[in-house]
Amino acid sequence: MNYELVWEDETPEAIAWVQEEFDALWNHPQAIPLADFVVQDINRIANRTEINHQQWLKEPEPNPASVIVETPIYRQELGLWAHQKFFIKKAFEDHLKGGARYILADQVGLGKTVQLAVSGLLMALHGDKPVLVIAPKPLVLQWQGELKDLVGIPSAIWNGRQWIDENGLEYPSKGSESIKNCPRRIGIISQGLITSGSEIIDFLLAMKYECVIVDEAHRARRKKINDNSPNEPAIPNNLMSFLLEISDRTKSMILATATPVQLHPIEAWDMLDVLSRGNEQVLGNAWSNWRRAAEVIPIVMNEEHISEDIHDAWNWLRNPFPPANEHRSFRAIRQRLEMQDKDYVASGGDLDKLKRPDLTKLNKVLSDYGRQHNPFIRHIVRRTRAYLENTIDESTGEPYLKPVTVKLFGEDNRESLELPFYCREAYQHAEEFCELLGKRIRSAGLYKTLLLRRIGSTMFSGQKTIENLLNKNERETENTIEGWSEEEDELENDADTSENRDLAADEIELLRQCRQLLEDNREKDPKYKEVKKYLIDRGWLEKGCIIFSQYYDSVMWLATQLSSEDLTAEKIGIYSGESRSGVMYQGILKRMAREEIKQMVRRGELRLIIGTDAASEGLNLQKLGTLINLDLPWNPTRLEQRKGRIQRIGQIQDEIWILNLRYRDSVEDRVHELLSSRLEEIHGLFGQIPDVLQDAWVNVATGEAEEAKKLIDNIRPRHPFDERYSKVENIDWESCSQILSEAEKLSLLRTGWDRIGRQ
Repeated sequence: MNYELVWEDETPEAIAWVQEEFDALWNHPQAIPLADFVVQDINRIANRTEINHQQWLKEPEPNPASVIVETPIYRQELGLWAHQKFFIKKAFEDHLKGGARYILADQVGLGKTVQLAVSGLLMALHGDKPVLVIAPKPLVLQWQGELKDLVGIPSAIWNGRQWIDENGLEYPSKGSESIKNCPRRIGIISQGLITSGSEIIDFLLAMKYECVIVDEAHRARRKKINDNSPNEPAIPNNLMSFLLEISDRTKSMILATATPVQLHPIEAWDMLDVLSRGNEQVLGNAWSNWRRAAEVIPIVMNEEHISEDIHDAWNWLRNPFPPANEHRSFRAIRQRLEMQDKDYVASGGDLDKLKRPDLTKLNKVLSDYGRQHNPFIRHIVRRTRAYLENTIDESTGEPYLKPVTVKLFGEDNRESLELPFYCREAYQHAEEFCELLGKRIRSAGLYKTLLLRRIGSTMFSGQKTIENLLNKNERETENTIEGWSEEEDELENDADTSENRDLAADEIELLRQCRQLLEDNREKDPKYKEVKKYLIDRGWLEKGCIIFSQYYDSVMWLATQLSSEDLTAEKIGIYSGESRSGVMYQGILKRMAREEIKQMVRRGELRLIIGTDAASEGLNLQKLGTLINLDLPWNPTRLEQRKGRIQRIGQIQDEIWILNLRYRDSVEDRVHELLSSRLEEIHGLFGQIPDVLQDAWVNVATGEAEEAKKLIDNIRPRHPFDERYSKVENIDWESCSQILSEAEKLSLLRTGWDRIGRQ
C-alpha cells in the first residue's frame, strides 16, 4: 500500500489530525521498518547545508562526499562501493599533496570508469587547469555518457574536427588548433588521434593539465617485447611517446587497464616510467635503482632479493622514499630526517643521521621491502572480484561484494556444434580463394581468418561479407561499416588491402560458389537452432539474456529471425553503434538511443538484448542472468569484457550462465583447443586474457598451429600482481550533509579551457 499525506491547512486542528494519522500508520503492527540507509539518508537531508566552492576549497582536507553524495550515482544508482571510494579518496588526497600517480588495474566489472570519472571531477573542481581524458574511440561516447548519467557533470568530446558537448552541441572550429578551446573543463579525446600522429598532438603538448586520465592504457607500449627487453631502451609506439611527454605537463595522471602485464613485467615498469616523468614519487630521481628495469623486475617478481647490507638496502629504500602513511617505521624515519610529504628522495648520507631505534625499525622493513613495499605495489591498485567476494567488511560482517558464480556451457567438445556439410563446403571454397589470393598479396592469411570467422558467426554474415568483396567496396556499405569488427579494423591498418580491389576470374568464381552455398542454407543455420533451444526450452529468457556477436550483420539477422518467428511477442533490444541501436518487435526495428535501452532493461521492459562488442563496454546489465556468445572475439580479452556486462556489481542473481557457441573443427574451435589447457592458469594470473593472443587466430587459420602454440606457451607462468595490490576500506560518505552548491559546480565545469584560471 502506498498512502501519501498531502495537506495545505495550517490550522492547529489540521496539524493535529495529520500527526495523529501519521502516528497511527507509523506504529501500525504491519508497518515495515525503514532500511538503515533510508534512515541515514533522511537524517542527512534533514541536516543538509549548502556550501560554496571557496568554502569547500578552504577546508584543510576538502571532503569528496560534499561533491559526490548528491550526484546520480547516489541518487539514482547503487552508490559507490567500498573499493571505489577507497581509490577515489586516495587519488584525491595525493592530488592535494602534489599529484596522484596511479595505475588502476581493477578487474572488469568493478566500476573502473566511475572511479576515474569521480577522481577527475574532484581534481577539476580543486584545480585551475583542464582535465584530459584519453580513451579508445569506441569508449569516447561512453565516457561522456557516464560523466553525465552517473556523475551528473558536463564534458566535451573532440571528434577529430571540433568539440561536441554533452548536449550534442557542436562548437565552431578553426582546425586542429581549436583543440585548445575545449568548451568544458573536462575534455575527452580518442587514442586513435594520438596513434595516427594527428596535428592536435603539438597543441596538446603545449598545455598544462590538472589531471590526465588514460583508459585502456596498456595500448601505450614499446614496439618490441621479449625476455631481453629490460636490458634495452624502449622503442615506444606513438601513444606511449605522447604519454611520456605529457606526463611532465600534468599534476596528476591515472592510467587505467585491467591488463597491466600482457606478456612481460617490463610493460608494467614502462607504465610506471610514464607516471614518473616529472615526478620523483614513483621511481625516484634519475639516479634511482628503480630506474634500472633489469635489476627491478627480478626483485618485484620475488626471484631476487635486496641486499641485506644496510648501505645497499638504503639505496633502494631512500629513492623514492615511501610516504609516511605506508608504515609507521617510514613515518618515524621521515620525522627524524625532517622530510615533508612532498619530499620523495633522501640522500645517501641521511643514513648516518638515524639513531639506533631508527635503524631497528629500518631493518624490520628492509628485510621484505622488495616484495612488500616496492613502487609497483605503491602505484598499482588492482582489486579482483574474487578478492572482494572473499574479504569481509568488518563494519558489516559481510563480503565487500556479493559472490556471483559463473556456470559455463559449450566448453565441452561434446557441446560444440557440428559443422554441417554446406558450411564445410563454404569453408573449403573460402580457403581455396585465400590460397589463390596468397599468391599475389601479403595479407591473404588475415583475409582467410576474417572470412572463415564471419562464416562461422552466422551464414548470413558470411554471405554479406562475400557480397561486399565481390562488389569491391569492402568498407563503404552500411552493412560493412559495423560488420567489420573493431579488432579487425585495427589489424587491417597493418595489412596491404589495396591489392585485393581487382579480383581475378577464378577468385571471383570461388567466392560466388561460397556465397551461393551460404545463401541457399542460411535458414538452416545451426546456431539459430541452438540459441532458440537455450532461450526458450531451457528458460534462459526467463532469467534475462544478452547475446553477443562481433558483427552487426549477425546481430540483425538473429534479432529479425527471433522477432519474426519464435519470439513474436517479445521486444528485443539491439545494442550497437549509437545510430544502429533500437528495439525490434515483430521484425520491425524502432531506432532508439542506447541510454533508453539501458533504462528499459533496468525497468524490466526488456529481457533480451542482442549486441555487438559495443555492448561489452559501458553497458551494465545486472538484471540479466545469462549470456550467449554467438561467436568468439578475435581479442580474447573481450570474452571477459562481455562477461563483465552481467557479472558485475549489483547483479541480482547468485549464479550467471554463459554459453559459448562454436563449430567443431572451425578456426574458433582450434584456437579454443590450444587455449583451453592454459585458459584457467592465464585467467588466474591476469584477471583476463592478454589481448596479444590475437595473433594465434591468424596462425591457426593459416595452418601454423605450432606457432600459435608457441605464442600461448610463452605467456609467463608468474607475474608481479597478486593480492598484495588489493586495497579496500569502508569510508562513510553517505552521511555527509554539507553539500557543494550544484549550480556553482556546474558553472565551474562548463568553463572552457581558454577561460580556466580567469574566473
